[in-house]
Amino acid sequence: MSAVRDAKSHEALQARLQHRFANPKLLELALTHRSFGSNHNERLEFLGDSVLNLAVSRMLYTALHDQAEGDLSRVRANLVKQDTLHSLALELGLIGMVRLGEGEMRSGGQQRPSILADALEAVIGAVFLDAGFEVAQTLVLRLFDKVDLSPTMTAAAKDPKTELQEWLQAKRWQLPVYRVVGTTGAAHQQTFDVECEIPELKQTQRGIGSSRRSGEQAAAAAMLQWLRENP
Repeated sequence: MSAVRDAKSHEALQARLQHRFANPKLLELALTHRSFGSNHNERLEFLGDSVLNLAVSRMLYTALHDQAEGDLSRVRANLVKQDTLHSLALELGLIGMVRLGEGEMRSGGQQRPSILADALEAVIGAVFLDAGFEVAQTLVLRLFDKVDLSPTMTAAAKDPKTELQEWLQAKRWQLPVYRVVGTTGAAHQQTFDVECEIPELKQTQRGIGSSRRSGEQAAAAAMLQWLRENP
């Protein structure tokens, strides 16, 4: 984007954030991917991740005051996972706003969920540095204002690995075994093919993800689906 287009898009984004930066360079940095140059948003992403987790934890502590720590942790994990942050980044209009290197741009980086989710965390970190925690927390609460927080969320918030583990523990069976059976793609854009095995059933299912962890979750989800179809 040209400098003029950058300035206009940043103005529009600040309006959507309902925060005008005292230091506009922070917003520019938050929207700069490491492929663009050495001065990029990863440190802001690190900071924003912590701010986001604290703000969401406080929100859940207040809204779900009767829930146990484990339930709160599962709901929080569901709210701050990449898929959720990617959706929020799209709603905020971050697509097309992140500065990328030419190679990343050609490979579709402007629409990559991980890049947009990371940029959102970096923006939250930038707001925190620019105006403090209360302003950043207000932003986070606005981002999640359409989420209907209720005790019933705790069951839905269980990730597939946790749900599968609890299902096996109820039967007093061994925990599932996860193995990476293959990887593809460049080092910064790998895809992991992961196998999940239940030894007692001699059954395996596979899943694919952009990290080993997401691959394990996909494999666990596939195993849960198989168990539902083969009770």
